[in-house]
Amino acid sequence: MAPDASDALAVREMVKSFLNAALTGNLDLLKNIAAQLDDGQGMAKTVAAIKDAKQRGALHFAAREGKTEVCKYLLEELKLDVDTKDEDGETPLLHAAQQGHNDTAKYLLERGASPKIPSDMGATALHHCAGTGNIELLKYLLSKGMEVDLDSDAGAPLVWAAGNGQKEALKVLLEHHANPNAETEDGVTPLLSAVAANSSACTELLVQAGANVNVLAGGATPLHIAADHGNIEMLKCLLEAGADPNKVDDDGLKAIQIAASRGNHAAVEILLRVTGKLEKVPEWTVDGVIRYVQSETDKQEVIMEVCFVLSIELLASVDPLSLYFYHSGLPLSFRNLSQHCRLHACNFMKCSCEDFLMF
Repeated sequence: MAPDASDALAVREMVKSFLNAALTGNLDLLKNIAAQLDDGQGMAKTVAAIKDAKQRGALHFAAREGKTEVCKYLLEELKLDVDTKDEDGETPLLHAAQQGHNDTAKYLLERGASPKIPSDMGATALHHCAGTGNIELLKYLLSKGMEVDLDSDAGAPLVWAAGNGQKEALKVLLEHHANPNAETEDGVTPLLSAVAANSSACTELLVQAGANVNVLAGGATPLHIAADHGNIEMLKCLLEAGADPNKVDDDGLKAIQIAASRGNHAAVEILLRVTGKLEKVPEWTVDGVIRYVQSETDKQEVIMEVCFVLSIELLASVDPLSLYFYHSGLPLSFRNLSQHCRLHACNFMKCSCEDFLMF
């Protein structure tokens, strides 16, 4: 091996050992390696420049593993930037908060770390505490004046708590007057997140706090999602709070149809009492609704399969690769396929798929 290549390899190994020393809390080894790597620009600049491929430095690794003594050396003696960011825009405080190292996180805050700096995905330390149920650090951050409804690309902390079924974190945030109807850019609210997480406890808390039970986002209402889960307790909670059983989702379906497609008798029974009769359903009973909905579902699956084959075969005439994907069995989106069919198969045949199949 050439001398230059050998030297470069030796330096890489030393960098790896240095960062590992920060990660394991071996302060003596860290100082020793840093001294060897110093090329005359000074210990502080040398250490600050040592990073891995994701731009994580010694302070990131020490914070992530809760090595407070290493953090103290880096911040108090070497005066490193407490809010230095890695490739994902995460600060040492975010690393400590994610891993639940509360003492290290508090120390970093005492040294001036900003709790308001989000990662590139928009999450702050408060978001991570809410999502993981770290009540101690959550309360500490709020006591330091952290905004409870901190707006970011990741949504409000309340959405994170609800979406992860963190009842106690949700309770703390609501006690600090978090908005139960805060929305993400996609219109997702804490209630929708709680129902999606199948958390009856969080759903009940949010309903009590005044959450809108008829909000529509992502094509569905909370009642549709609860019906899909078949969560009886949640269905009752939402209905008692005023959820509209006759509201349709983006596919034009009511919650009872969602429950029926899953074959959930108990959910259909609850919704049957409060849902307006569907004209196309010949027998308005629990079994009658389930039979009708599932028969319609079976028809749609056949329609989509036929459309799929037609569209692939048509495209194969100009694009052999499409036929390969079909026969290889690779998964494709049915939603995209149905749009694809309308554009290629059905338009080509000048008729609808339903007409073609004579259903």
